[in-house]
Amino acid sequence: MKVFGVIFKGGHKTYNFLGDDDLKKGDYVIVETDKGLQYAKINVVFPEKEESDNLKSIIRKATEEDKEQYLENLKDAEVALKKCRRFVEELDLNMRVLNAQFTFERTQLLFNFIADERVDFRELARKLAGIYHTRIELRQIGARDKAREIGGIGICGGELCCRRFLDQMEVISISMAKDQNLALNPSKINGACGRLLCCLAYENQNYLDNLKDLPQVGDVIKTKSGEGEVVSIDILNRKCQVMIDNTLEDYYIDENSKE
Repeated sequence: MKVFGVIFKGGHKTYNFLGDDDLKKGDYVIVETDKGLQYAKINVVFPEKEESDNLKSIIRKATEEDKEQYLENLKDAEVALKKCRRFVEELDLNMRVLNAQFTFERTQLLFNFIADERVDFRELARKLAGIYHTRIELRQIGARDKAREIGGIGICGGELCCRRFLDQMEVISISMAKDQNLALNPSKINGACGRLLCCLAYENQNYLDNLKDLPQVGDVIKTKSGEGEVVSIDILNRKCQVMIDNTLEDYYIDENSKE
């Protein structure tokens, strides 16, 4: 048995599964998930990978019949999405349904939606179950999850991190932007989801490490030229600008600590 990385429709995130040695990159397979069987594509083959005991299995290589079933599920899910949206309007529910998805064996029909508050969707679920005679799941997702589902381009010019590779959404706080000496301008520190940029967490520890021994703006420190007030700091270069007798002077913390 080998470990294979697979992707599902519309996604870039890789999920690992155990499978037979004869499978290869590019094969379409049927895999076992918590929600039932799903159709997926192998995009990574790991020659060796530890801690594979808890992985679920690839059931089989997909057949032409599996592919036809998968395409039919996609088509029917689009129809279900339109019906769901129509029912939402009829029931006057304050929610926006983003997408719909059948599991491979159609044992479950999942709808993702966003809403500003909790929604009583019991009547909606009954209407949908009456048509499709399968388990209906309506899942409310947040702004970050919405961005992951839809995708897009970030202010850096690259594809959204949450869509491309992030496995878990970290807790991002405004203190991270402050630690990195960023202007607290929402257009600069908020992502496409309207929440703080996930990338604020990537280098935050480096900034915290570099902040050690750095003075704060407004502190009075001694330099070779005398005492002066710190007017700005450059965290990554570990330097600050000091105003001495109406003249700005660069002060490097590490260089001066060696003296």
